[in-house]
Amino acid sequence: MSNLSTKNIKTDGDGGVSKTLEPGTNLCKINDITIEPFKFKDGAYNVMLHLEGEDLGPDFQGFFIDKSNEALGRHKGKVGLVKATEWAFADGETKSKVPVNRDKEMLKFLKQLCTSFGCLKWFDSQDEKHPTIESMYKAFSKDKPFKDQFFRFCIGGKEYTNRGGYTAHELFLPKYSKDGVPIEKDDVQISKLIKYNPADHIRKKKEEKVEGFGDNTKAGSDFEL
Repeated sequence: MSNLSTKNIKTDGDGGVSKTLEPGTNLCKINDITIEPFKFKDGAYNVMLHLEGEDLGPDFQGFFIDKSNEALGRHKGKVGLVKATEWAFADGETKSKVPVNRDKEMLKFLKQLCTSFGCLKWFDSQDEKHPTIESMYKAFSKDKPFKDQFFRFCIGGKEYTNRGGYTAHELFLPKYSKDGVPIEKDDVQISKLIKYNPADHIRKKKEEKVEGFGDNTKAGSDFEL
């Protein structure tokens, strides 16, 4: 019987540097901005930022830019889909009964974004050009006034269990507020970037509570969700 070999033994932590962005302060460029329907509320949208981190060098094996066309090569940095806000944009009202208009809030975010990117002239040039908010965001994606520029992002995350059984994060940007901005140019003289704090910017996954292990013939008697 041969001796045990320690070669080629893979552990959960092996596999090199992660290919996906994680919550924290990240230096990224924006490859695209899209809007996606929020499946739990009719007419609601999530604005999605397609981010790519800084070049990690020739040894880094990023995701393919297009899995159906590998000739396009791989991303040079970590990538991630980041929601513009923790909550989807939708028509409704606040707890204090103040009306909320989806399109106006999406325009407000887009203006904040353009201010952070230094492309406010693009936003102003679109006045009365678009019949719908979808058209406005499509034009922003097409024109890409943010192309190939790197910005600093404060990115938060909501925990979930991925297909491999590990904890991952659904990424989102914290709100623009008096505390600071979630995006800024890399070369600003005085930073106003929100300071990343896990206590403020990570939404913990709710754990299942074990009630007991008695009569397991009754559905729902063992666990409380």
